[in-house]
Amino acid sequence: MSSIHIYWDESHFWGLLVARALSAWGIRYRLVRGSEIADGVLRGKSGPDADDAPKLLIVPGGRAKGKVDRLGIRGMDEICEFVNAGGTYLGFCGGTGMALTGPYSLGLSPWTRKGYKNRLHHFLSGHVESSLNTDDPMVPDDLDSTAMLPVWWPGRFDAKDDSVTVLARYNAPGPDFWVADLNLATLPKGTMTDWENLYGINLNPDFLTGLPCVTKNDFGAGQVILSYAHLETPASPMANRWLAHILSTALEETVDNSPVPAWDVAARPVIWDDPALLDARRAMEEIIVTGTNHFLLFWRNPWLLGWRRGIPGAGINALYSLICESQTITPNDDTLAFWKGKSAQFRVLMELLTNGLTGYLLAERLAMTVFHSAPEAVSKEGLREQRRALFGIPPEPGGIFADLAALLEELYWRLSTSHVG
Repeated sequence: MSSIHIYWDESHFWGLLVARALSAWGIRYRLVRGSEIADGVLRGKSGPDADDAPKLLIVPGGRAKGKVDRLGIRGMDEICEFVNAGGTYLGFCGGTGMALTGPYSLGLSPWTRKGYKNRLHHFLSGHVESSLNTDDPMVPDDLDSTAMLPVWWPGRFDAKDDSVTVLARYNAPGPDFWVADLNLATLPKGTMTDWENLYGINLNPDFLTGLPCVTKNDFGAGQVILSYAHLETPASPMANRWLAHILSTALEETVDNSPVPAWDVAARPVIWDDPALLDARRAMEEIIVTGTNHFLLFWRNPWLLGWRRGIPGAGINALYSLICESQTITPNDDTLAFWKGKSAQFRVLMELLTNGLTGYLLAERLAMTVFHSAPEAVSKEGLREQRRALFGIPPEPGGIFADLAALLEELYWRLSTSHVG
């Protein structure tokens, strides 16, 4: 029996982060798809051998619109009824956006999502020193009034009333904070101000100061906890401690609050040596090497790629992570049968992606090299079309990537369902 369900669709590596944290703490969980939620999985089943309804639904990061599309109206209603009846909803980043009020949202919180006038202000990542509401029981006693919390390209709350309790607010960026592909720690003091005065470009993240980062509110008999901070981030002790406290409160049992172990994607063991996945892993590693050799990609930490602005690093990261993690689980017969019917298609798509992506990355590198001497030598529109075919145009994923991600998400869901109760 699992008291925690994780909404898996459109989660990519953000779903893997949540699953890793729970596994590290020995907490049983179940990955569920939008179609399962629509069919009533949150209500549980009757019978002596059936699962009870979960106490907690975790919705990881990812694209909120994609998650809602997978749920459909019936799935959205099921989640609202689950919380209204006393369940707890915990959303991170995209899962937060999905719970707010507005288009492609559930309306579990009366607040809405506030957009960014400066698009570059969305591309913020790293740890932020945050002020905690230590008077609220949802904040653990063993955290001080401030904590370093990780954010990865967060949205923003737009406060509408005082029915929502703010649990944390942003303060100053931490030492690993980036704006797009700029590492703030490497910039001389005053650089941001100089750029604004000289070029009219404002990249300073100080607009975040004082804004809500984590909130909670009641919805019927249930509770909604929304966080633009990724409390499930590996090896982030303060964030992990807070997540463990939230889980302990929701499950009404003590959860281990030790830091989530570091995640070295490239070092993950190969337990299932499926040929198609082995070839895909090697191909993605070659692509990452090509990107790093030409200053387009780099490892920010062992689980997260960094990338030059405009390069589809998030998609590359997601595919590589899903491939590597899928190889760590022994499949059951049903999963083997599924993959037997899909692996040929997967191979074809991988070959198309790797051939096209290598050429695209090198074309981007060439465009950077000749920018000052021959800016029109490499067509910007041509590069845009290459990216569209491979990954779609942000923020909506598309192209070959979308098909591959769908296959890998389906595969990992089947592997997890056969492996974790």
